[in-house]
Amino acid sequence: MIEAIAQTAPAKINLALHVTRRREDGYHDLESLVVFADIFDDLEASPADADSLTISGPFAAGLGAGPTNLVLRAVAAFRARWPDLAPPGLSLHLVKNLPVAAGIGGGSADAAAALRILAGLAPEPVAVADLADLAATLGADIPACLLSRPLVARGVGEILSPLPEFPQLYVTLVNPGIAVATADIFRRLRAHDNYPLPALPEPLTRPAQLGLWLNETRNDLQPPAVKLVPEIGLLIEELAESPGCMLARMSGSGATVFGLFGSEGQAHEAASEMRRLHPDFWVGTAPLLSTAR
Repeated sequence: MIEAIAQTAPAKINLALHVTRRREDGYHDLESLVVFADIFDDLEASPADADSLTISGPFAAGLGAGPTNLVLRAVAAFRARWPDLAPPGLSLHLVKNLPVAAGIGGGSADAAAALRILAGLAPEPVAVADLADLAATLGADIPACLLSRPLVARGVGEILSPLPEFPQLYVTLVNPGIAVATADIFRRLRAHDNYPLPALPEPLTRPAQLGLWLNETRNDLQPPAVKLVPEIGLLIEELAESPGCMLARMSGSGATVFGLFGSEGQAHEAASEMRRLHPDFWVGTAPLLSTAR
């Protein structure tokens, strides 16, 4: 009998995101420095006669548990690709701790966790590259979320370059509770052919190195998002004033804003201040996951 198996689904943060080209298929080529925070949804699976999903947690109300949920779509896709490697059914339970439609990859991370669970249950190894190819058919962020480690993502997000080193850093996340649709942000994007990311320092081991590099980068989705949701701009300004904040910026297509810190204490102080200023907003703080994950 297969015992229950669990996976975490860490929050994804785009420290920098450059939109470099609008493709003929309507999608955009991106270059992004992606990291993951040690704050996450939880996904647990137990053997069952058929696949099912239940959801609890502070943001459960924002999600449906039907077949269009990315977790069940990931399970169905794995089952279709490797029918002999999947159990007959899984009873899945998702604890939704991360806000929905927030620019931190919550749904993508959940789907990646489901794929990792199925790969772990398979009676023979599933190649990581094959699993990543399947993930890319489900969503642009899911291949990165499979790895959940610092990396540079290119293309629509499927071309990944994991970083061999990354400094120990801490992040404070703030979400105003306003869902932002990625398509709405891209429709408001003025420039579609911005310059790519600068070359990263090698080795990248010190926070100061990263801070200098980040000063030369942007999130090209931030300006249209701020126009759509002015609260994003306010949060960026407030976090930027926090003692020790290396960078305050929006993640992904928003509306989550992050502050980056070299000190755990300063990250916690910033989180406390943001909770005081915005008691109705979601605030989280955590270390970034390392390259050793």
